[in-house]
Amino acid sequence: MSDETPDPNDPAGQPLPGGGWSEALLELSGALVVPPVESAFVQEAGVLHADGRYCAEGALWRKWRPLTTAPAAPTGDLQDLAGTWIWGGVLWQHFGHFLAESTVRFWAIPQVPGAAGLLFVPKRPGVGDQVAGFQRAFVDQMAPNMEIRVATAPVRVERLVVPGQGFGLGPIIRGTRVFRGAVHERFGAGIAAEGPGRLYVSRSALGTGRGGLIGESRLEEYLAAEGYEIFHPQKHPMKVQIARYKAARQVIGAEGSALHLFAMLARPHQQVAVILRRRSSASNFIEQHIESFGGRAPHAVQALRRIWMPEGTTAKRMGLGEIDFPQVEAELAAAGFVSGRAGWRDMTDAEVMALIGRRAQKMTPQLTRSRRQRRAAASVE
Repeated sequence: MSDETPDPNDPAGQPLPGGGWSEALLELSGALVVPPVESAFVQEAGVLHADGRYCAEGALWRKWRPLTTAPAAPTGDLQDLAGTWIWGGVLWQHFGHFLAESTVRFWAIPQVPGAAGLLFVPKRPGVGDQVAGFQRAFVDQMAPNMEIRVATAPVRVERLVVPGQGFGLGPIIRGTRVFRGAVHERFGAGIAAEGPGRLYVSRSALGTGRGGLIGESRLEEYLAAEGYEIFHPQKHPMKVQIARYKAARQVIGAEGSALHLFAMLARPHQQVAVILRRRSSASNFIEQHIESFGGRAPHAVQALRRIWMPEGTTAKRMGLGEIDFPQVEAELAAAGFVSGRAGWRDMTDAEVMALIGRRAQKMTPQLTRSRRQRRAAASVE
């Protein structure tokens, strides 16, 4: 990673929320769109000019590097795609990565009237041209019934509009002014707020195979007693999710992908707390997304006794965070989310082992001291 200050107008450099190429529109005639041929973290895929030159403005950036790099110019007969299309970039099937990395050019939708649709390449070539229901539902919020096309083979486009990357993972997580404006103007605009004033956005129904919080069901019981609706967003259509998120005045959420959707709708009057389940830059991105779009920083609750990691992986997303319940209650009470009078109790080791189940034999606990534990240790010293 370079120590030099990035040039926001250099399309070969990372997109920045202050503007530059991240807010620019580039129109290409006869552009070539080339999908990846193999599944990988960094892939040769993207947009070429009609003469085969790479279009750097079409790359997907994460943090300080592009995840798509210049592909070879295609040879042989190509399919021709008539009309005007908006370059959508990489279409992720993972809900969170779709929100954070496939919507990044949607700010251009209102600026390209008459566009035939959005043109993507798949992140995973094996998925083909599949479009998931949640992807369709999100696009419908920005432009009802706009076509979503996924190029699974190289294609020549009559007119391709390439918007700069106005959002994503990295410094651009705060979104450019025009990206935030387009989302605020369109996303959820036709859906009325409906639901309780207190909402807990849960991950418990997803299981622990993809990481999570140990003891989240107990946390739900404690929060339900404080008047929170326990909401499992994946069980509801996107319109219901939007209605709930718009209605809630106080939102507590287990750190995860669903909070990226909430962030698209967040407003300054809403008070938000994020229960962290790991130590990761992904948590910071969620917090920054909520703050930038909602105009108010969330309260991050770092209160884990231990993080249980499956053997054979260092991927932080796979860890299981063991909740420090007294600390969670204390922090939420101090911020006005709960009364603080219930006396939430920690789980015993036996309860923790029962929740982890048979996987416990293949997991390693990593000690992590919450604020309460650090204070207790300091008092002894």
